[in-house]
Amino acid sequence: MAGVIALEAGPLAVSLAEVKAMLRLEGDGDDALIAGQIRTATALCEAFIGGWLIERGGEQRLAADTAWQRLGIAPVVAVLAVVAGGADVPSEDWESDIDSDGCGWVRAKRPLPAGARVQFRAGLAADWNGVPEPLRAGIVRLAVHLFTHRDAPDAGPPPAAVAALWRPWRRLRLA
Repeated sequence: MAGVIALEAGPLAVSLAEVKAMLRLEGDGDDALIAGQIRTATALCEAFIGGWLIERGGEQRLAADTAWQRLGIAPVVAVLAVVAGGADVPSEDWESDIDSDGCGWVRAKRPLPAGARVQFRAGLAADWNGVPEPLRAGIVRLAVHLFTHRDAPDAGPPPAAVAALWRPWRRLRLA
């Protein structure tokens, strides 16, 4: 995900109620803390799988050459525009493709000015209902672990089940 900038914050993939139910908490005194743990667990999940869970807009800098360039996030839903110097680059000056794995590709037909960026939408699901249950279960487990061990600096690693739940969705790339 290097070089990729999210243009909007991603919504939470699990609800506060789900994590509170797992923790068996009924009051709302810890809601802000639990919400923070959910955001942390969600960000760690996205970093682990190499993609965004819920669709949102992003952008990435492009090299100033005419080779195909792979976007650093997946799955890409749409390539929207190429922008340089604050203005849209005409669509006839660039092309894009999204392969069967959801990887987005962009190629300029002529060299782009330095600082050109591609804007796109990417994400595994349109909303949290579309996020696969194993990913959501791992986020809940990790948020619970973070919450219950928040005051224990030597609490140890997160539960191995978290990585086991997320591993099938992990996107690995060769450098």
